[in-house]
Amino acid sequence: MRLEKCWFCSSTVYPGHGIQFVRNDAKIFRFCRSKCHKNFKMKRNPRKVKWTKAYRRLHGKDMTQDATFEFERKRNRPERYDRNVTENTLKAIKKIDKVRVDREARHHAKRMKGKKAQLHREAAKELEQSIHMVKAPSVLQQEPSLTLPKTKVKVSQPQTEDNRMEE
Repeated sequence: MRLEKCWFCSSTVYPGHGIQFVRNDAKIFRFCRSKCHKNFKMKRNPRKVKWTKAYRRLHGKDMTQDATFEFERKRNRPERYDRNVTENTLKAIKKIDKVRVDREARHHAKRMKGKKAQLHREAAKELEQSIHMVKAPSVLQQEPSLTLPKTKVKVSQPQTEDNRMEE
């Protein structure tokens, strides 16, 4: 079973799925779904479309430099199968997947590191602005420093029709 990569979004195309487009120069383009095919026909650049792997890698959202990606490369060399080699390869694939998952988790944690401090600052600011919603009203009456200073506003009363007629 051969798993192909979508030309546009780099996701996996399973056998029997997707669309295949062959250009006049015999270049084959495989697409995982009609969304990718339509974007290709509209001549959109995958590096500028936010939901593609190319965009995510270009803008530092996904890992780009990792040795585990080397194992995914397509090789066109036919090789003889040996049971022992195949068994060792399957064991290695599990280890490689575990290493990749760990590295992706570290990459994500590194990206989100500054976000936590920013969320903390925003939460503190919001709490500071709306302390009256958190504190009980009795505490606010006892400690006036927690409330906003009250200002008195003079409101003028509208004149009635009788007063206007007299003038």
